[in-house]
Amino acid sequence: MKQLLGILCCFSFAMTLAQEDTTAVKNTIKDFFTSFHAQDAIGMKKVVDTAIVLQTIGAQKDGIQRLRTENFDDLVHAITSIPDSVQFEERILDYSIQIDGAMANAWTPYEFWLNNEFHHCGVNSFQLFKDKGKWKIIYLIDTRRREGCENTPGKP
Repeated sequence: MKQLLGILCCFSFAMTLAQEDTTAVKNTIKDFFTSFHAQDAIGMKKVVDTAIVLQTIGAQKDGIQRLRTENFDDLVHAITSIPDSVQFEERILDYSIQIDGAMANAWTPYEFWLNNEFHHCGVNSFQLFKDKGKWKIIYLIDTRRREGCENTPGKP
């Protein structure tokens, strides 16, 4: 009986730690988007690693899918340069988070809205590294499309 109780205590402790890490990963991503929407360069850079890799997958005008690697500083500059007259919002629809030790992956379907109109949808895939107890985004790749966005009623 004591062995069973000991095993249950260890299992419960491990589950609590896993839940804390899952919450911390989710909060890192939420912090990124809070800063993104506030056009806060310092806030965005605070939750990413200095060597972050940024990529996107989307169709060219001819319909062929293309993988494009971008510079994170260019993204930050583009976001912080958006005029106040332009409203933009990336709405995260869900979080699917997997963790193994100091590595985490978060799969986040999203919709992007521009001036309160649907613009495109896709999925973000975040890779994170737990560095000295703090989760940092080390890799971000997303997809972008205007069709097949059935998660939102009335969208193509």
